[in-house]
Amino acid sequence: MERPSRLLLVSELRVRNAAYDVSLGRSLLTWKRRVSSPVYHPFRPSVCHSVSVSEIISVREEEEETSSRRRKDDGSWKKIKEREGKDCRLAFTVMYVERGRQHRWRCAEVTFICPEEALCQRWVSSIREQLSAITSRPKHLLVYINPYSGKKQGKHIYEQKVAPLFAQAGVSTDVIVTQFANNARDHLRTEAELKKFDGVVCVGGDGMFSEIIHGLIWRIQIDGGVDPNCPEETLAPCSLRIGIIPAGSTDCICFATVGTNDPVTSALHIIMGDSQPMDVCSVHHNNTFLRYSVSLLGYGFYGDVLTDSERKRWMGPARYDLSGLKMFLTHHYYEGAVSYLPARGIMGTPRDAVRCRSGCAVCQHNGQLLSERAERYEMDEASDSESDGEWRTIRGKFLAINAASMSCACPRSPKGLSPAAHLADGTTDLILVRKCSRFDFLRHLLRHTSKDDQFDLTFVEVHRVRRFRFTPRHCQSDSDLELDLRENGKRQIFSQICRDHPACGCTPAYSSWNCDGEILTHTAIDVRVHCQLIKLFARGIEEPTVFEDLTNPCAI
Repeated sequence: MERPSRLLLVSELRVRNAAYDVSLGRSLLTWKRRVSSPVYHPFRPSVCHSVSVSEIISVREEEEETSSRRRKDDGSWKKIKEREGKDCRLAFTVMYVERGRQHRWRCAEVTFICPEEALCQRWVSSIREQLSAITSRPKHLLVYINPYSGKKQGKHIYEQKVAPLFAQAGVSTDVIVTQFANNARDHLRTEAELKKFDGVVCVGGDGMFSEIIHGLIWRIQIDGGVDPNCPEETLAPCSLRIGIIPAGSTDCICFATVGTNDPVTSALHIIMGDSQPMDVCSVHHNNTFLRYSVSLLGYGFYGDVLTDSERKRWMGPARYDLSGLKMFLTHHYYEGAVSYLPARGIMGTPRDAVRCRSGCAVCQHNGQLLSERAERYEMDEASDSESDGEWRTIRGKFLAINAASMSCACPRSPKGLSPAAHLADGTTDLILVRKCSRFDFLRHLLRHTSKDDQFDLTFVEVHRVRRFRFTPRHCQSDSDLELDLRENGKRQIFSQICRDHPACGCTPAYSSWNCDGEILTHTAIDVRVHCQLIKLFARGIEEPTVFEDLTNPCAI
């Protein structure tokens, strides 16, 4: 409850047929039911509600012609009953965010009836002034819709669930329905007039989001004179925020940044003007840019699953289950060398119990620390990333090599591949799964769906890194190849010949990299984390407020 001195407006208004004391402050709108009886009732709950001004969607003055019909809000939670004989010019309706279960948001609304028209207009103008003072809210958005993602419902989801909310909040949009793969990426790189917009929104799955960041980051670098093909370049951050309306198969990004894949929730985060920074990994091969990654880079098991599933696209989402089973039974391992630059002097480890949540202290601390380091090294014209003394190298046989820049949680894996990974701390969790039995590898996979420690296995190790490189054994160097041929010449030669024929029992020489659901064309890669390179219309996963109603009598 705000102090009386900070209140902008206080009135006695009516909600339906009950009298309420309504107050508007700079941060809260509160309405409390007036007690008609002076007798104290200890077991009668006080009917009091409050909503943060920053979470008010819009306010509208009710029009006379709407008094005889029933209204329904876009969230389809509450209805305003018919008020026959009432002059609607004396009423105004406030739409606001209401939190539900599992991190979902919904639209709720309340209609206040005023004793006179002048007071009604005063309330409406006061609330609108407060909303216009929130400068973080977008006014004009560029929207890309992928009509083919997921179950091909992207256009329907936007038109039925999202567009009406944008209209209510006064957000104008330029909508582009993509016609082919990488349509959005190419448009952002060359044609889009970015200065006209406050943000870019994609309606689709993780693949559509990947298109957006590839187009937007590339455009920012080219405009800023940064060479994207140079792995040593410090990339320029993107000022435009990105919104995601989930309409894909997994929606991993939404789960990590919002906590749910609900389109209405994501639309409301965009309207509120939320901002969540996010790290981006750049992937290079021999000073040539390949791709950007924000969630998962996987070699071995996850690369093989993606490669095999691409041949079964006609099966739909079920292809991932079949390919996963097939690759598990095949049980291929791959030899190579992983060199990495450990993240030193930062908060947090991959095995922490603390999770990345809204207002994450780890992301704030590490982001500030890395920013100060970058400025210091830029002044010294030297980079610590190339200090030979800090690099570490691990050689061996691996079933899987994964780099998780976020938890990668989704409905099938509620905790994700790395539960303690952070969205914006300038690091990625490098997970190495060494060669082991099928039973042990199954134990590892099952832990993605349980509450057990993901990394408490002898054949699994995890490192929080700022940069890493991978070189498959067959192309490490000429001397290594010669040694291989002398020791295991016959097996190696037949392995190369038979890599596409598992039935012969030969292990393939190399796998493919799964980069956020796309197959990379090279296996030897150089990966660098760019701290907080982009910002999303999100605020991170909010912690549930336990017993909020007991501690705050005016809680929503």
